[in-house]
Amino acid sequence: MTTPIHAIVVAVGLAFAGSAIAQDATPSPSRPDPISSVARSAEERLEKSIAELNALREQIAAEKLPMSQQISALEERLTELRKENDQVTRLVDAGALEMAQIRQGTKARQDELTYVGNLLDEFARNFETRVNVGESQVLGSAIASVKDAPENKSLSVSERLALQTGLVNTAIRRLDDAVGGMKFKGTGVDMSGTVSEGEFAMIGPVALFRAASGAAGVAVAQQGSERPLIRPLEGDMQSELSTLIATGEGTLPLDPSRGAALKALVQKTNLVHIFIKGGPIMWPILAASLVALAVVLERVIFLLNEGRKRSRKAMNRFFGEVEKGNLAAAIEVSKQTKDCVVNTLGYALEHRDQSLTEALTYSQNRALSRFRRGIAVLDTIITLAPLLGLLGTVAGMMGSFAVIGGDLSSPGAITGGIAEALIATAAGLGIAITCLLPFNYLNAKIEAIETELATAAAHLKLLVEGDAGSKPRSGHSSHAVSHGAPHASAHPVSAAASSGGA
Repeated sequence: MTTPIHAIVVAVGLAFAGSAIAQDATPSPSRPDPISSVARSAEERLEKSIAELNALREQIAAEKLPMSQQISALEERLTELRKENDQVTRLVDAGALEMAQIRQGTKARQDELTYVGNLLDEFARNFETRVNVGESQVLGSAIASVKDAPENKSLSVSERLALQTGLVNTAIRRLDDAVGGMKFKGTGVDMSGTVSEGEFAMIGPVALFRAASGAAGVAVAQQGSERPLIRPLEGDMQSELSTLIATGEGTLPLDPSRGAALKALVQKTNLVHIFIKGGPIMWPILAASLVALAVVLERVIFLLNEGRKRSRKAMNRFFGEVEKGNLAAAIEVSKQTKDCVVNTLGYALEHRDQSLTEALTYSQNRALSRFRRGIAVLDTIITLAPLLGLLGTVAGMMGSFAVIGGDLSSPGAITGGIAEALIATAAGLGIAITCLLPFNYLNAKIEAIETELATAAAHLKLLVEGDAGSKPRSGHSSHAVSHGAPHASAHPVSAAASSGGA
């Protein structure tokens, strides 16, 4: 930067010199030459400027090396800082990933703690229902603290879990103590309302209490009080009960299963017990079932007898005589056999003088009425039985709702009404379903005999009317009737007779 400045100074000096030369262009012999003096001055200044420039160059050269070294050091430092920045960036990214995993794991653990806490809360509620009325004096505070823990916001998660697991440990210890019976101190209320200190003895589901005075009894829950009511026993059972509680040994003068074992032994589930549980509506259902059974048995026996009476030979003889034109012999054959189809045809043939068609219709209806007897009763029972069951259902539910609207302390009455409703419904449906099978079977048999009667009647009508139309002709016509028309319908009649006999 010094060299340009000296150049400017030299230029200014030359300018001033030029101006001086211009002002005094005419040389004077008495004074020295101004151009020479200016040139010398300029040369001196030039030399001085060159000297200063060289000095400046030497100074720049002397200062350039340290600055280069400093720049190199700074560049190396910058490289190191960039490496450190990259390393820190990688660490930050790894930390963010690890933080996300930690948060996810923390959330999973929190969900597990919430699930376990809910299970323990449910356990506490269920455990409270299993605790005997006497044990509530010992375990009541622990159960209450666990039940109130979810609502207590001042408790931490660890404190809440500590309370819940403490109740679980208490329940385990209670289970160990309950094996073989256990005893603990407590208070009870006697029948006169006096609160007495004493000792409880738990034997299975039964809680016994013995006061300090020696009075003993069975501890039962009472409404509106946390203390159990002590009901004394009578006679020798009272002294045995007091001895059992005091010493832990003796005979228990009552059933620890509260009568369940005796009830299961005496009142086993059977049809009589179910019938009684079904209520009063079971009697008309029973009557309907007996009537249906009688109708089914009578119809089955009737069909068996009719099937046994069927005779294909009598059928063939009857139509053989009709084909020959010997109607009197055909009527005689129908009277000698017990086949219902042949009897029906013989009756119509015997009364053909009035009207063969009307006689056939009458005889068919008379025969079918024997087969249809009792079917209407069975159909009525199939419809009536479910309605009776529905009536029993309504009656049982009305009884249950009446109990619900009154005293709720007797759940047995509620379930008894529901049981009555279900049993009545099941009985009605069972009878209807059972009767439906023989009903359809009997209808199928009636349709089969009706078809057979109609086929045989049409055959008889064809033979008789054909025989009447061929009377003016000689034996050739009789031969045509015997070998023509009869063979046209011999197979259907034979088939119908064989199906009826089966």
